[in-house]
Amino acid sequence: MLAVVGTIPDPAVPVLDGPALAEGGTLTVGGRPVPPDRGTPALLAAAAAACAFLGIEPPHALLVGDEGLGVGSRALYRHLTEVLPVRAYSTLAFHYLQPDVDWHNKVLLAVLAMRERPALVADAGFMYAAKMSGEAAQYALFTPDAGELAFLADEDAPHPFYTRGFILQEEGRAPELIRRAYEHDNAAACLLVKGCTDRIADRTGVLAEVNEPSEEAMEAMGGTGDTVTGMACALMESGLDARAAARVAAQANRYAGQAARPTPASQIGELIAHIPAALARALEKPA
Repeated sequence: MLAVVGTIPDPAVPVLDGPALAEGGTLTVGGRPVPPDRGTPALLAAAAAACAFLGIEPPHALLVGDEGLGVGSRALYRHLTEVLPVRAYSTLAFHYLQPDVDWHNKVLLAVLAMRERPALVADAGFMYAAKMSGEAAQYALFTPDAGELAFLADEDAPHPFYTRGFILQEEGRAPELIRRAYEHDNAAACLLVKGCTDRIADRTGVLAEVNEPSEEAMEAMGGTGDTVTGMACALMESGLDARAAARVAAQANRYAGQAARPTPASQIGELIAHIPAALARALEKPA
């Protein structure tokens, strides 16, 4: 089973621990409606739609409300340390959580205590914590954008705020930054670097690039990076290795955007309905 861990920007939401279902443009977690507009809910909605298309169990969600102060994140971290050792997940994805190296390490120890170790995926805040902890190699997939890649490539930066001038460079430097990230053991086994050109890479370098079709309006939409990560997680759960899952997800995200015909005012939920057809098309495309 795929499990997704993350936050919702509403401090009133308690720790939620239940299945995530996406039906008719609505996402529910344990029966509670969650707007799939961006962030972890967008990732979950994409993963749920992909799981349904792939004929596998819906993702299990572990969510909490956190508006950036970290109170909810710490509550969820604590919950994870308590429940993970007795859970059975084959893919475990971590998303928006306030970066905290100490709590990251406690959660990683809980993962290592599971009977069967899941493939680990990290994006956003939790990816920062994974890099800061020095344990990036424990992960199967990171899904950074260009700015986040710059942080992974900076061996001295203890926090994204202190990333050196790489972050100001153009996206064309991605291959160099990928090399630096691996050189200093700050990257997962596979990277899906999201941008105008999506790049799939491992320690040997860039394996594939995906840049077509290109919908300019998608650049203005919040959440498109979340949907591609959600699809990659579902594809890994279906049996694809991280490299193949990343490539198919990057291609499907572009196909979904093309089908949705977005405008700068479009919301990410408009892409979710197109995920099944987009995945079918991407899976048919030769590697």
